[in-house]
Amino acid sequence: MAGIALGDRVRIGTILAGHQLRSMLTGAYAGPFSRWRLSGGAPDRLTVAPHDLRTADPTIAEDFYSGRYALAGSVVDIGGNSPFTIDPPSAEWQRALHGFGWLRHMRAADTELTRLHTRALIADWINEYGSYDHAVWAPEIIARRLVSWLSHSPLILRGADQAFYRRFMRSLARQVRYLARAADDAPDGTPRLICVIALCYAGLCMTGRQRLLRQSARWLDSELVRQVLPDGGHVSRNPDAIVRILLDLLPLRQTFAARDLPPSAALISAIDRMMPMLRFFRHGDGALAHFNGMGPTYPDVMATLLAYDESRGAPVLNASYSGYQRLQAADTVIIVDTGAPPPPLLSREAHAGCLSFEFSSGPDRIIVNCGVPAFGNAQWRVVSRSTAAHSTAALEDTSSCRFATSPMVLKKLGPIMLSGPRNVTVERHDAEVMALSAGHDGYRSDFGILHERRIALSPDGGRIDGEDVFSTAAGAGSRANPSYAVRFHLHPGVRATLTRDHSRAILAPARGEPWELYAGGADISIEESVYLGGLDGARRTDQIVVHGRARHSPRVTWRLQRLDRRERVAESPGEPGELPLVSEVEEAVVAAPSDAEAEAPEVSEDADPEERS
Repeated sequence: MAGIALGDRVRIGTILAGHQLRSMLTGAYAGPFSRWRLSGGAPDRLTVAPHDLRTADPTIAEDFYSGRYALAGSVVDIGGNSPFTIDPPSAEWQRALHGFGWLRHMRAADTELTRLHTRALIADWINEYGSYDHAVWAPEIIARRLVSWLSHSPLILRGADQAFYRRFMRSLARQVRYLARAADDAPDGTPRLICVIALCYAGLCMTGRQRLLRQSARWLDSELVRQVLPDGGHVSRNPDAIVRILLDLLPLRQTFAARDLPPSAALISAIDRMMPMLRFFRHGDGALAHFNGMGPTYPDVMATLLAYDESRGAPVLNASYSGYQRLQAADTVIIVDTGAPPPPLLSREAHAGCLSFEFSSGPDRIIVNCGVPAFGNAQWRVVSRSTAAHSTAALEDTSSCRFATSPMVLKKLGPIMLSGPRNVTVERHDAEVMALSAGHDGYRSDFGILHERRIALSPDGGRIDGEDVFSTAAGAGSRANPSYAVRFHLHPGVRATLTRDHSRAILAPARGEPWELYAGGADISIEESVYLGGLDGARRTDQIVVHGRARHSPRVTWRLQRLDRRERVAESPGEPGELPLVSEVEEAVVAAPSDAEAEAPEVSEDADPEERS
């Protein structure tokens, strides 16, 4: 752990000690002296099959029958072999295969041939892995497998002979017993929550499991209270966590009803809080904002989840517990990250994007964060977590958070976040002009600089005034004059061009009206960027960048204005007046625009991932 600060070393050491203890316990559960405890009576039958909300495609079942397995972004042609006997192309592909989420595609086909093929695959799995295997008996993989087996049990068991029926039930019971002992050792956050949800499913669906249901229901209530914040966000701060949890909680609520059992108040409350938070992160085109691990938005999944939203009201604007703010006027939406990093063990997907924002106008997303790819490509995932991959300010091309890089830490704990902003301040005014001011101290220890961002949105949604301020932290003394880059990453559907005097950028979305970005006379340039959060993989795009020195030019004012609504005064770019920001609500603080020139740099078509962000 060379190169890690002393405080971080102590924190990592404590976490590693706890991880080692849990690993020893997990090993004991699976050891030869404890494995006999996994044996026991199997349930006579299953009483109910939970509903799977994920979209199914029967043509994928045909691909499986022909030996072509497309999972987690990788495609494998297994020929005449069993998919459980080949070397997996990636860990993600292996997890998807052994999680059995693909059973929904088999059930969508639901032919006699599909049922026979499904039973053959499950028999192969029981033969190869039914006893124990460290890689595929990880608690979160077992949980996904149990939910899939229970949800699609009608497909699996309809027409099955007695021998297969008994083997399936015994394997199901064995995995439930193991998971009941090992679920607490799953990684904190959504992996542990899905383990508890799976145990609730087992208690509801399997006969004679009343005790398991009581225990797992209490455990679920405890985890929901701990993980689902009062405003409906998840403690990891990842919007995608809300999607994943709802896809399992909504059918669980239905399963309680199918068994004529009332779901707990904690379960109902968690769903009721998460639904508005899901809409909080939505842009005009229906996609969720790219913060803290959020990748592509699947329209079919969103449509399914929102169909369960009974309130259908306006989304909340102030999600202070989750650390986000939303400004909205007419069809203009601004979503800002104003939160500190989550705890280390919940930060495996967290990003160094404090004070970054995304902006959409109607159905057009205009300014975005880079996002993360749906599958694979570890290099892009590392890049996507950096501050430079977000629409905010970065000092000296460094991130405002420090991530684990030690091979030992990565192997034991994953890509956790070691440190980041400790003090994030937020002030908001919801008068006629919505205004927000937020600041963080993520660069204090390295540069002695505090970053503050102010944003104001006009009542008609046609103008956004912003300001980034770099100030010397108290007690920091006189240090070097670090460079900064204030970045505005553009969605691939937006074309950016500089005006003739290079003082402004015209942002033209594919469908809607163009916007003008003006940076208060500071140097402005168009540079290459990459968009990772789309369904079609990484795409080249542009970013508007304002460069400067934190002590030489500590204030960057900028303005976004919809061109069809601006006062067109060719020689008087300072009119009309600026919007009031939070720092001085009574009068505008944005400096009057003045002309400036900046050359757009040459960009390389072969730029590697680090250079593009």
